Amino acid sequence: MATKKVTVTLPEELVDALGTAAREDGVALSRLVANAAEWELRRRAGRRLVSEWQDKHGAFTAGELAAARAEMAAADAESFSGYGSAAA
Repeated sequence: MATKKVTVTLPEELVDALGTAAREDGVALSRLVANAAEWELRRRAGRRLVSEWQDKHGAFTAGELAAARAEMAAADAESFSGYGSAAA
């Protein structure tokens, strides 16, 4: 994938925290920031798809939302089970 250098202004404390996180993960700061940006774009696409679905089929019921939240919580618990209590 081609890359492009950009300049972004962020609060100093955020840059420090991101730098620490990148070092802890053994990745470049730019990779950590790119991952976060990619996650945000996927989140937005998901919200757009949900909105389009609801436009066609109606809003989700409280029961459907509760079931979806429970399923996501179970998936998160499974994904983070190897990380110990730090995942909470």
